Order: sequence, then structure tokens, then C-alpha cells
Amino acid sequence: MSFTLAACAEMLWQDKPIDWRCAKLNEMGFQVGLWNWIDHDLAKLKASGATFSIMNGYLEGRLADDEGATALLASARETAEVGKRLGVARLNLHGTGLGDGGRPRVAEVSTPLKWVKALDTLRRICDLAEELDVVFTLENLNLPVDHAGVPFARAEETLALVSAIDSPRLRLNLDLYHAQIGEGNLIELCEACLPWIGEIQVADVPGRCEPGTGEISYAGVAKALDRMGYTGPVGMEAFASGDAEDALEAFRAAFIV
Repeated sequence: MSFTLAACAEMLWQDKPIDWRCAKLNEMGFQVGLWNWIDHDLAKLKASGATFSIMNGYLEGRLADDEGATALLASARETAEVGKRLGVARLNLHGTGLGDGGRPRVAEVSTPLKWVKALDTLRRICDLAEELDVVFTLENLNLPVDHAGVPFARAEETLALVSAIDSPRLRLNLDLYHAQIGEGNLIELCEACLPWIGEIQVADVPGRCEPGTGEISYAGVAKALDRMGYTGPVGMEAFASGDAEDALEAFRAAFIV
């Protein structure tokens, strides 16, 4: 096994308590991805025994204006303190805060001035990360299906921002489900992003279920990642097409090289 595998707890066994899901993933040998910590009992998460790979690194705010950046920095500080208590490895950011159904709370167009402000905000995020000894990631999203109106959503944009900052405190959360919908050419995208990847997330297209249910050859992607020398975390941020344990085993099988 070349990769550390994780799975998003919120998307699996949705009839079970979140701490049960975390414990089950840990029992099966997977690390755990989370969304918003405020939705959960932190003591129960801690008691689950799980190792947490990633969770959302903020509750509100956005990159590209003064008011949004102030809110983002305050929220990221609070979240980072929670993440440290849980031992979360990476704290995830987006171009703007997401509301119901993944829609942006503020839809924006990425103008040149907004790029300048986004870079400034991310530098301040890195200063915060250095102070608190944590790592943030910036995730690409897709616009056509799930996240219309989110600025800095495409992987080429998140790569441009993270590579310009070029800090070990800010990495890419390269989501291949989103990239396939928005951009495609996944193996060359992984190669371009490789020096800045903190985590790779996967789901198949269409449907956002486990590898093997759609059009992406994740076994081929895994072999390519292995050839590139990538040994970092791969997280399944996907729904189960049927039984959750079967979905997780399909994911594991796709990433054994």
C-alpha cells in the first residue's frame, strides 16, 4: 500500500451517529475526513479513537474582500484550535464560504483585484498556521454541477494561488471528482500539482459514489500517482452506491498498487 487512505464520515452510514462512523472507519483501517466541527460533539469524536485526516478549516468568511478575510481569519483561528484538540492533520479552505447544497454564500467573479486580495488573505492564513503549528489546504471545486458561483474554484486557480504562496503551511486539497467535472486530464493535473499537494480526494463521476461506479479509471490514477512518487493521503469524499463497507473496499482496492 503506497497511500494513506481516509474517508469522509458525513457521507457514509448516514443513519448512524458520527462517532460510530468514525470508530467504524478506524476499525477498517481508514483515517477520517470531517466537514464542520460545530455540527458534532467533540468529546465523542475524540473518544472514537479515529485519526482525522482533514476537516473544514473555517466556518465563515472568504478570500477576496476585507470583510470576508477578517471573518475567515477569525473563524480559521477558532477552527485550528479545535483541530489541534482532535489531532486533525489538515484544515481545509475554499474560495468562499459554502451554504446549503454547497452553494456559495457570496457568489463572486475572480477579478484581478480579487486575486491580489486572495493572495494577501492566504499569506495571513500561513502566518496563522505558523503561529499555531497547523497546515491548511485549499480545495478545488466544480462549477457546472455542485458549486456554481464559487470563486477560485478550478484546480488551475487553486494551483496558481497555492504555488504563488509556496508555503508548507498551505497545500492543495486536490479533489479529482471536482476536477473531472470541471477540467479533466487528471493524471497531468496531478503531475502539475504534485509539489504542492497535501491531500487528494476522490469520488467517481457521475454520481459522486465510490471508485468503480463511473467513468474515472482510479486504478490508472493510482498507478500514475505511484510512478510520480506520491505517498500522501487519499480521501474518499463520496457516497456509497450500496453497502458502505463494500464501497470502502472498492476504494481500497483501487488504490493498492
